[in-house]
Amino acid sequence: MRDRRAPATATEGWDVAEFTGAVHAALLGPAGAPDVVLVHGLGCSHRYFLPLARRLAPDARVAAVDLPGFGRTPGPPRAADVRGLSLALADWLRATGRGGAPLVAHSAGCQVVVDLAAHSPDLAAPAVLLSPTMDRHARSTSRQLARLAADAPRERPALVPLLTRDYLTAGVRRIAATLDHLLDDPVEDKVGYLRAPTAVVRGRHDPVVSRRWAREVAALLPDGRLVEVPGAAHAVHHSTPDAVAAITRSALRAAQPRSRRAPGPTRPAGS
Repeated sequence: MRDRRAPATATEGWDVAEFTGAVHAALLGPAGAPDVVLVHGLGCSHRYFLPLARRLAPDARVAAVDLPGFGRTPGPPRAADVRGLSLALADWLRATGRGGAPLVAHSAGCQVVVDLAAHSPDLAAPAVLLSPTMDRHARSTSRQLARLAADAPRERPALVPLLTRDYLTAGVRRIAATLDHLLDDPVEDKVGYLRAPTAVVRGRHDPVVSRRWAREVAALLPDGRLVEVPGAAHAVHHSTPDAVAAITRSALRAAQPRSRRAPGPTRPAGS
């Protein structure tokens, strides 16, 4: 297919909107730099990663992918479960030549990355798990909604319009069904498949991911470490992007040099 790469609109803030089949990814940073892949959480999209992407872009080619049903990637009529989302991520990584790139995942995206490692070890890479769910000590819809409600006033006001737009795009039914799948996913039984160096990052004021749970996740990793970021809540990458960028650069240094992929089909982000 013909390469249709073009600059993103100024309001979006990204360089390129890349489409590989139906899967959309927003790109930022020098084309020849090492890849870093960002994987969003429940109901979200590439949009809330922009502050972090801007900090990483001087040294990396950042690709923030939209999983099926979220952002600009269409999804199946029925919400995909964790395995369905991770298989879609695996297919996209292989199709774009980004297998082995550091993976930076947030919240529910961490469950997708952990599941990816369970069935596709060839795609294993240094990872950064930001605010990883699902806390096994609060694995119910009511407790998770209560924690999210407690988190809302702790986040930056700029996050509200971003998430509102993304939630409306995904729809309540898809978000609710995906939440059910996330609650049914025993991530603690699979996290050991992430064998590459992995950082677990928790905002010190995060009510969704407890310190107890973050410590458990880090302890279950073969090569894991826990980092707590002062002044941050659940969306740690949005409120404290400089701190998260520094942690991610450590993952970049742990990655092996990789050859650049061939460019895929793209179109302007504003289209």
